[in-house]
Amino acid sequence: MGEPEDETGGPQRVRRRRATAGGGPVMADVARRAGVSGQTVSRVLNDHPRVRPETRERVREAMRELGYRPTASARTLASGRSRMLGVISFDAARFGPAATLAGINEAAQEAGYLLSTIALTATDQKAVRGAVDRLLGQGADGIIAIAPQRSVGEALVEADHGMPMVTLDKSFGVRFPVVAGDSASGARQATEHLLRLGHRTVRHIAGPVGWIAAEARLDGWRAALEDAGAAAHEPLYGDWSADSGHELGRGIADDPGVTAVFVSNDQMAVGVLRALHEAGRRVPEDVSVVGYDDIPEAAHLLPPLTTVRTDFTEIGRRCLSLMLDQLERTPEPGVRVIIPTELVVRASCGPAPGSF
Repeated sequence: MGEPEDETGGPQRVRRRRATAGGGPVMADVARRAGVSGQTVSRVLNDHPRVRPETRERVREAMRELGYRPTASARTLASGRSRMLGVISFDAARFGPAATLAGINEAAQEAGYLLSTIALTATDQKAVRGAVDRLLGQGADGIIAIAPQRSVGEALVEADHGMPMVTLDKSFGVRFPVVAGDSASGARQATEHLLRLGHRTVRHIAGPVGWIAAEARLDGWRAALEDAGAAAHEPLYGDWSADSGHELGRGIADDPGVTAVFVSNDQMAVGVLRALHEAGRRVPEDVSVVGYDDIPEAAHLLPPLTTVRTDFTEIGRRCLSLMLDQLERTPEPGVRVIIPTELVVRASCGPAPGSF
């Protein structure tokens, strides 16, 4: 049997070879093959609703027959957008930012967007502006900034090029929409839980100065103590690492008056648990410990760690949703989305010694 013929009477194989000569078929080849306009091919590429089903199928069949694969540039021409989003991330190895980035990526794939991610170590204006410029140069439709420090937010405001942007943890004025976990509420829940167990006060190992979430957790801890009429000792400041938690925990472990500690993240809490163990202080019989973030390992520590859970994946997904609102719908100005937190009670907390 011979080759099947196309509508011109020539073999399809010849037509395909002709279309792919010189770098592959283009949108115009698809339009000719399907007998439609280039605008209709553009609408099919971008899932435009105003295309009849039979026409949509004819265009897709032409794509399959010609071996046409739409490139990013073709989609940009068809829609006026690259369907690529930029993400600027800081401290990307930490659990919260990494889980948030995973949520953004998952939602972006579902929406048909690609991500270009730049992980920065410096947080100064020059580094942030350079990242924004690189993403603009790549044709990003918008930027999502995982901006955990005030200095980063200030640099983003200075580097703003008028393109759509979503930030985490803090709205800098009303310029950008923001998504954040309710850190102050989570810290309050943790502190109140320890006070209800009979502890006269709760010591706090905070995150670094200038980090927005660390400051919110500090505020929640202090507010809970003030409401209860409990003494608020000067907080100790770590750097989010287990090493810093261990170093600060050694000082706490040597103080027999310490019976409860709220730690601003789980990694530092891991170091605190080790310091207490080395000092012969039992958890929770002598000292109760609460962390923050609910890292995957928290449930498997000895003892399993009571902690505050934030749905970082949902934060990432909501960031992407706010970005799509700006790109594809009519956004509300100054949107601020707060994701609730949840206290996860495990075995690292118990009644204050001698309280029962």
